[in-house]
Amino acid sequence: MGEEPSGPAPFEPGVRRARPLDRGELVRLGEAARSHVGHHRGGDVYQEREGRPDPLRDSLDADLAAADAGSALVLVGGLGPVAVGYAVVRLEETVNGRLAVVSDLFVEPDARGVGVGRALMEAVVEWATDSGCHGVDAEVLPGDRSTKNFFEAFGLVARKITVHRSLGERSPDGSRG
Repeated sequence: MGEEPSGPAPFEPGVRRARPLDRGELVRLGEAARSHVGHHRGGDVYQEREGRPDPLRDSLDADLAAADAGSALVLVGGLGPVAVGYAVVRLEETVNGRLAVVSDLFVEPDARGVGVGRALMEAVVEWATDSGCHGVDAEVLPGDRSTKNFFEAFGLVARKITVHRSLGERSPDGSRG
């Protein structure tokens, strides 16, 4: 008697370098990442100061161009053919040499826990090592314990804490109401 078919194999997590054809998916994932950041303490000020600039498409195009020039890396993480995450890392020159700075690393909530984020971060660390970097930096908002734990699993530890005091509500023109 033959074995019963077990159904299709689940999609395996994978990572590849982003291409210009991925712009639409990168923008979609970037918007989802912004929404995720906005729900965390400090997310609003982070978006104003350190977050990805608008318009998303243009800032991602700039990163794709920098990746073509070798000073950045833009990755798409997927489950089979479906894009569910992305990462952007840039090279920065410091007094002591090169530093890889992760500006974006996001996986859709429904696709977490299956290895896509791990595959993205492993590719980032490999690229940083191959690029001669002396370290990798990434930022985590306060209270985002799962992201902090994720980065700590790759040996990243806190080296700086930024503190902030809000001075009240601001109108869109920047004045205080």
